[in-house]
Order: sequence, then structure tokens, then C-alpha cells
Amino acid sequence: MTIANFTSRAVLAALMTTAAAMAAEARELRMGVITPPSHVWTKVANRIAEKLPEATGGELSVAVFPAGQLGSEQEMYQQMSTGLLDAGLMTAAITSLRAPSMQGWFTPYLFEDVSAAIKASETPAAGEMLKELDAAGLHGLGYTFAGMRHILMKDAPATSAADLANKKIRIVPFPAMKTWWESVGAVPTPVNLTEVYQALQTGLLDGIDIDLDALVGLKFGEVAKGLTITDHMAFPAVMVVSDMAWSGMSAEEQAAFTTVVNEALAWGSAQQIEAEKANLATLEAQMDVVTLENGKEAFTAANDAVQASFAAYPLIAQFQAEVAGQAK
Repeated sequence: MTIANFTSRAVLAALMTTAAAMAAEARELRMGVITPPSHVWTKVANRIAEKLPEATGGELSVAVFPAGQLGSEQEMYQQMSTGLLDAGLMTAAITSLRAPSMQGWFTPYLFEDVSAAIKASETPAAGEMLKELDAAGLHGLGYTFAGMRHILMKDAPATSAADLANKKIRIVPFPAMKTWWESVGAVPTPVNLTEVYQALQTGLLDGIDIDLDALVGLKFGEVAKGLTITDHMAFPAVMVVSDMAWSGMSAEEQAAFTTVVNEALAWGSAQQIEAEKANLATLEAQMDVVTLENGKEAFTAANDAVQASFAAYPLIAQFQAEVAGQAK
């Protein structure tokens, strides 16, 4: 073997060793989302996955599992606690089971529209809610939004609170929403989002508390025909990373990850503002749609019951005051 050949092979071996080391260092993070591929939250997750490798020089990538592929949100949170899942774009509703003050987002009729809710994510109190996740071994990075919540019924749309009495309504199982629906006089019924279509079809459910993006994406209009526009609650998602995944990143990786996530969350929120109009137009062509103009008054008792349930959480009062200040 000539010296030149030996040198060439040595250089090649060194390059292969370096490439192998770099490949070993590159890490793929697993991110779960409950929403279908068409939903804005899944699009946000995919945007993070698209942009993260370049932002980290190939050191980090993300595999996105949409549509509840990894189970319910409760199951995904359990996976995060054991290290099986690194991150999730999770509903603030289920996240509030780990950061109770986050229920403040679901103050009935606190927000006029999605734009107002997006603005509220900039308040100091909204940031403090994210910090509450620290105690649960989680790192909260920020918010993005689905549409406002409305009421979809299997048959005719509800035109008053009385129309909802004793009706089985699918809810996200967390205290504020359960309290609201019980006070309306309905029967709040937790059902996994992936099972709602069949539950409506078979009559297990009479209706569902839903945002328009999920309604359109999951094609619930095929099995339910009455939509009441109520705008009774906002519905944010929270970008959550397990502490194990977060602490496993270098400071540079954390900074790059945060930058990519913040851009994607803001992009998703902007997309949702336009999606509200498009989704409503789509649904008006498919089903009977009514608007409950006096919703805040129609549901006064339920609104008051939720507010009373917040008494133990001073941060919620702070959040509500800061939101009110923004509206002036």
C-alpha cells in the first residue's frame, strides 16, 4: 500500500467516524397532537418539524404523531412523564389538570373572538400559568389557538339553554367545562375526540362542545346537523416539553427550539383568525346554523358557577383583570 493510499483511507475512515458521531448526536424528538392532519394545531406541529433541523444544524428533528395516534392527551402526558414522549401541542383544557390556574382561559364569554384570546396570551398572567407546569415536570413554551367554542347538536340546533336540558354533551373532561355544562342542565359526557363521530352517529351523544376547525376536519357534519354559534369559550393549545427532553438539550438547542416554536405558534394563531371565517362558510352550506345573540345572558347561571369555582386561584383573577384591561 502506498503512502497516498494509506492517507486517503485514513482520511475516509476519519470522515466516516465523524459522520457516525454526528448521526449519533442528532436526536429525533417525538411530538403528539390530538387533532387531525387538517387542523391548525397539527399544521403548527408540522411547521415546527419542518423548521427545527435547519435551526439546529441538523442536531434536532421532530416526528409528529397527529390524530391521537399515541392515545388520549391524558395518556400522552403520562408518556411525557416516563420519557416515552418528548413534547406535545396539548389543549389548555387537559393541561389545566396540571396547572389549575390555566382554567382561567375558559372563563365564559371572556373573549369576543379569537383575536382577543390571542392578545391575552401576551399578558403576564398567561406567562405565569405556563410556569405552573414546572411543578409537574413540564416546560411550557407558549400558546396557539383553535376557534371559539360552539354547540353542535345531532338534530336541531339549540336556540336556548332549555334546549340543552338533560342532553348528553361531549366535553373535554376538566373542571371548568364540566361545571359549565352541569349548570346549563345538560349531562356532560367525556368521550375521546377520535370516538366522537361514532358516538354522534349511534346516539350515544346528543351533541358536542366544539371548535369549528375540529368540526370541519373531523367531518362531524356528516352525523350532526344543528350548529349553534355561541362563542362561549376560547380554546388555546399549549406547547409542552417534558423536563427530560428539555434538560437533554444544550442551551443553544433550547434557544433554537424556542425560536422555532414561537414562530410556529404565532403563525398558527394568525391562520386561525382566517380559518374561523372559512370554516363557518363551509358549515353554513352543510347544516342548519343559528347564532345565539344573547348567549352571555342565556347562560348566566352557568357562567356564574364557573366564576365561583375559580375562587381558589388568585392567578385567574389576575388574568381576567389583565384581559379586561386590554379590552379598554
